[in-house]
Amino acid sequence: MAKIGLSKICVIGAGNIGGTLAQRLAETDVAGELVLFDIVEGLPQGKALDIQESAPVMGFSTRVWGSTRLEEAVDGSDLVILTAGLARKPGMSRSDLLSRNAQIVKGHAEAIRAKAPEAVVIVVTNPVDVMAYYVRKVTGFPRERVIAESGALDSARFRWFVADALGVTPRDVIGFTLGTHGDTMVPVLSHCSVNGVPVTKLLPPEKLKAIVERTKKGGGEIVDLLKTGSAFYAPSAAQLEMALAVARDEHRLLSCSVQLDGEYGFKDVFLSVPVIIGRSGISKIHEIDLSSDEQTALEASAKAVSEDLKLLATMPL
Repeated sequence: MAKIGLSKICVIGAGNIGGTLAQRLAETDVAGELVLFDIVEGLPQGKALDIQESAPVMGFSTRVWGSTRLEEAVDGSDLVILTAGLARKPGMSRSDLLSRNAQIVKGHAEAIRAKAPEAVVIVVTNPVDVMAYYVRKVTGFPRERVIAESGALDSARFRWFVADALGVTPRDVIGFTLGTHGDTMVPVLSHCSVNGVPVTKLLPPEKLKAIVERTKKGGGEIVDLLKTGSAFYAPSAAQLEMALAVARDEHRLLSCSVQLDGEYGFKDVFLSVPVIIGRSGISKIHEIDLSSDEQTALEASAKAVSEDLKLLATMPL
C-alpha cells in the first residue's frame, strides 16, 4: 500500500509560482506542515496566513506558515521545492542569469544539505536543467533525489496544444517532451496518442509541426502576452503533479529532468526523460525508442545543456 502524505514540505520562493504552488499543495492535504520561505520580510508570512485562512472553506488540515529564515524553513523537510530565482530581463545575458541564479541556488542547496539531508528536491529555478545539476553538486545527494521540473510542464503544454487542435478533452491526450526546458526541447510525436490512437493518424504533418514549434515557445508566448511577468498557473500545476507523486508514493511515470548516467547515450547532464517517481524520488529511468529525428534533436538538447555547464564551471561561485 502506498504511503500517504509527508511530515513537512518546504517551498523556497514566495513569488507567483511559489505562492500558487503552496496554495495547491495545502489544498491537497498531503503534508502535516507546509512552510513558505522568502527573503522579503512579510511576503512568505502573509501568503502563508492567507492560504491558512482558507482552510475552513477548502477543508484541509495542513499547517501553513512562512519564514524568512532559511535553515528554520528547510529543517527536517521531506520534500523541498526550489522556485526562487531571477527571471531573465532585457539586457541580461545568459551568463548573467546563470551566475546570479547559481549564487541564489547555492545557499539553498547548502541549507538543504545541512538541515534536510534525506529530502527529495524538486528544482524549478531557471535555467532549470543547469540549476538542478548544480543543486546536486552542492548537496552531494544521489541523483534519485534531485529532480527538475522541465519535462512535466512542457509535456502539459504539448498535450493541451494537441487537444486544442483536435477539439478533444485534454485528459485523453498522452504525450511528453524530452530534453531541455527551452528551444531545444523535444516534443515526442512518435509516442503521442489520443486514447491509444497515434496523433500522427489524426493530424496532418503541417499541424503537428506547428504544435511542436508552439510547445518549444510555450513559455515565451505567455511572457509576450503578459508583458510584465511569466507563467505560473501551469508551472505550479506541473510541480504539484511531481510533488504528489513523491508525497503519495504514487510511482507515476512522468517526464522530468534527471541526471543521466549513460541512458540515451548521455552522461553527467540533466535532461528530461520518462521516469518513475515515488517517495524516494526517481526509482527508474525508462529508455524508449525514438525516431532518428527525435534522437538527433535530443543530442542537440544535451549539447545545449553541456555548453551551459561549461559556462557555469568558469564562474567564481
